[in-house]
Amino acid sequence: MSVADPVWARFDARYPWLPWMRRWGVSLCSLVLGFATLFVFRRGLPHVRWIVGYLLLLWFLFVILAEAQAALERRGRRFIIDAGEYAMLTLCHGLLLFVLPAYYASATLTSTNVVVLILIGVAALVTAIDPAYQRFVHPWAWRRHLLVAFSVFVALNVALPLVGVQPILALEGSAAVAVLALTPAFRRGGAVGWGGAIVAATLLAGLAVVTVWYGRGLVPPAPLFLTERVAARAVTDLSPVDVIDRSIPAATVEAWGGLAAYTAVHAPGGLRQPILHVWSRNGVTFARIPLSPVRGGRTEGFRTYSVTRHLLPPLHGRYTVDVMTASGQLIGRLRFKVSP
Repeated sequence: MSVADPVWARFDARYPWLPWMRRWGVSLCSLVLGFATLFVFRRGLPHVRWIVGYLLLLWFLFVILAEAQAALERRGRRFIIDAGEYAMLTLCHGLLLFVLPAYYASATLTSTNVVVLILIGVAALVTAIDPAYQRFVHPWAWRRHLLVAFSVFVALNVALPLVGVQPILALEGSAAVAVLALTPAFRRGGAVGWGGAIVAATLLAGLAVVTVWYGRGLVPPAPLFLTERVAARAVTDLSPVDVIDRSIPAATVEAWGGLAAYTAVHAPGGLRQPILHVWSRNGVTFARIPLSPVRGGRTEGFRTYSVTRHLLPPLHGRYTVDVMTASGQLIGRLRFKVSP
């Protein structure tokens, strides 16, 4: 280092932009690769084989570092540890970007399930911008472990429905697996036996399952999303009739005698998901209508509708129809207004 420092100093003096590139060059490359990834996957859902491959490689590196880090540090092999941590960071970044489009398509930006979408976006930025990662994550082992667990969780939550697992089961299973994957970290470099580490990880995994059940409203049911949503007078042969364009007079609704909500839900092939329409006026729910279970595989989405004829005066107000999974996750929302 004593020989290299003067060399770097001469380069820095000659090229003022070089220190900036050393600090931000890796981050810029990560961002460029990230945008390239988004471009590749923007036309559809990420392939499950990519996600599984990244997950297996990430976990493999995590186990090796957790078991060998103490020995490598004693031998002064810090370079190997840094290289392994950077590889894990890159894998986390790739996983987050793979699934970000799926969560964006599934999230309803005016609902609470935008929270997880924001967290994925923030995590993707932090893993791309090296100075931010070094400042906010790297100095704390528990934050590094949390980043790995979060990446595994959001990736599995998308991957499992792609092979036919219902979103709520995928949500619970992903939470459990994400925590259990951290079992090597509970060994604290060999200070704790495998038995104790497995017990601790299992207890924490149970807590994670309970937590995500009560917080399921914060998680979009990716990869489900709405491809079409309209309000209409009626639906005939799975086609809406007299579609409402944002607003309709109350007198017209009264003459119709009711309203219909038509939605099409995109889901992966092989998935069968019970859903319902939740009708509200000015924030007050007045109807919950179970629908035929969504059967995945149709590009345009599985078409379904509900009709409500029990509208009490005054009819005017702001109406919403939430398309929900049977377990309470919001797939999408239809909005329209009935004017006085």
